[in-house]
Amino acid sequence: MNSELQKRIDLLAEKYEASGQDLLAFLDGLLYANYITYWDYIHLDTLLCLQKPRTDIPDEPIFIMYHQITELYFKLSLHEIRQINAWKKPDANEFLEKIERINRYFLALTTSFGVMEKGMKREEFLKFRLALIPASGFQSGQYRQIEIGCTDLINLVDAEHRSRLKGASIEDQMEYIYWRNGATIAETGEKTLTLKQFEDKYNQQFIEDARNYNKNNIWQQFKRCECDETLKNDIIKALRVLDYNVNVNWPLQHYKTAVAYLARRPEDVAATGGTNWQKYLPPRFQRRIFYPELWSKQEIKEWGKTWVESVLKDLDNG
Repeated sequence: MNSELQKRIDLLAEKYEASGQDLLAFLDGLLYANYITYWDYIHLDTLLCLQKPRTDIPDEPIFIMYHQITELYFKLSLHEIRQINAWKKPDANEFLEKIERINRYFLALTTSFGVMEKGMKREEFLKFRLALIPASGFQSGQYRQIEIGCTDLINLVDAEHRSRLKGASIEDQMEYIYWRNGATIAETGEKTLTLKQFEDKYNQQFIEDARNYNKNNIWQQFKRCECDETLKNDIIKALRVLDYNVNVNWPLQHYKTAVAYLARRPEDVAATGGTNWQKYLPPRFQRRIFYPELWSKQEIKEWGKTWVESVLKDLDNG
């Protein structure tokens, strides 16, 4: 018998003996088992059956599939964040690798958004969207979990209340989380149905996440990294990219798409969930920054300004 083959058999025997299993039974199982296929491994048939349009309008499946793709990229990002969170002592090189992975996921998201921005007929979108009320992309729980895992919770508190709530309990800070303002009725302060649904489903989960990430979010793990100055600077650059990807590039791609489909002069078309997208999406209004320590005062003051100005210029020329 080939020595390498014998070596593998011996290793398998040790593995299964240690777990109380019979190697011969395992090998017999391999003989009986069918070969795996690509479509079975990724559950392709199931995946391709997950699109359930609510209308017969042709462009609605595009809308569904792109949002499903988005959620898969969010899941990839959370996969990295949760590993970072679980570390007892972060390794700087591995930390950098995982931040760069998340950045690649968000780069793919923002650069592919043309599928949404230019990939549907406006007249079709404005019809099928009415069948989606009160559902809204605002209700992406995974996106909120990414935010919570990236930074100290205080940085996600509405800007008007941050100084007052610094050091407050997680529950108190969650009461003033920034995204609530995006789905409340401006005149009355009343929560929209979209927000009520969202909080009913996710609020307790978000509080648990915030507790879990309190001392192990990406920022806290970065502060524990021990490395030389060169590697530290590389990590800082990657964190700055992450901050801008999540808090500027991604929301502004949404804003640009909302402008393309919903903007109307002299008045705008309302979003399906009643969200105030004109004020909620542009970063210059929120000043939501994961790592303010890594940015200059001028950069913070002009947060997202150039991006928004370019979008508004396109709208004026449209």
